[in-house]
Amino acid sequence: MNNTILRAAIVGCGGIANNKHLPALVKQENLKIIAFCDIVEERAVKARAKFGKGDEYITTDYHKVIEDKDVDVVYVLTPNRSHSFITVDALNAGKHVMCEKPMAINSAEAKKMLDAAKATGKKLSIGYQNRHRPDSLWLKAQAEDGIFGDIYYAKATALRRRMVPTWGVFLNEEEQGGGPLIDIGTHSLDLTLWILDNYKPKYCVGTTYHKLNDLADEDQGNAWGPWDRSKFTVEDSAFGFVVMENGATIVLESSWAINMLETKEAITAFCGTKAGADMNDGVRINGVSHGAQYRFIPKLTADSAAYNDGKAGESPADREARLFIEAILNDTEPFVTPEQAYTVTRILEGIYTSAATGEIYRF
Repeated sequence: MNNTILRAAIVGCGGIANNKHLPALVKQENLKIIAFCDIVEERAVKARAKFGKGDEYITTDYHKVIEDKDVDVVYVLTPNRSHSFITVDALNAGKHVMCEKPMAINSAEAKKMLDAAKATGKKLSIGYQNRHRPDSLWLKAQAEDGIFGDIYYAKATALRRRMVPTWGVFLNEEEQGGGPLIDIGTHSLDLTLWILDNYKPKYCVGTTYHKLNDLADEDQGNAWGPWDRSKFTVEDSAFGFVVMENGATIVLESSWAINMLETKEAITAFCGTKAGADMNDGVRINGVSHGAQYRFIPKLTADSAAYNDGKAGESPADREARLFIEAILNDTEPFVTPEQAYTVTRILEGIYTSAATGEIYRF
């Protein structure tokens, strides 16, 4: 690590900025935030008051920060619809970009981002912080060691029993491009593809449902209070069956509201020819050794294993922030590459398209 200080602009000062990115970014020694941007000026002012030092400037126009020659890196933390054009404009202006997930609302917009990164040579990464969890990093290391053999089946799970987000634009299909599939299903899918190191989908079948959107307030039981039925325009649940070019199958299940007790979020399970693993109750590896079935549960605490190349007490968000800064300073590949995130978007789009048409979607 060198002593260079990257100067950053925050575009989008809503929940994901305040709860994930900004708490991590202010800890980074090689980064200084110099601008807060949001279309609602009050949000930018509040973000500066909480995370700034008082000398950062405020703007409601993202063009101002990407045209600012003092800005080295832009954090795009806006609703999904604007990810693509802000990212492309920033890359073309010579800025590195960290964009919050999902990459874009569809594959065409994601491809524009990927192409801009390639053309400009600037770093682009997408905010899939669940890769940075200790359990994810440990399972990835095991997969790279080959202990699972040929992984041919996986399940990516993002199920909430009654946790519909009632703030911001989460329920607005125009702004978000979808509901739980593109919001939380994207994390589980990214995690699965990454651990499997399989980014070549062949075809998929998908279904989406609007079964619980219209529940009366007293029947919702929502963790974040009643949702507005008139604004709940996205699906409440979505499911996909994806077949990869090498024959592997991935089942993706996602929901914000479903009548199911066994709910987990941002986890994966998979089966290989030598062993299998899941994240259903911590990390568990199953297999057969000398004729006996076994279940292995590793102790993934900071004092037991070198599963994380980070610092003690470093959260997934902290690690994500640090590694992207290091990728810029050391001119190395981002931990989450735009090519990988593009494949995630392609599969999400395939599931939505199959659900809409009732047909198999072929990549």
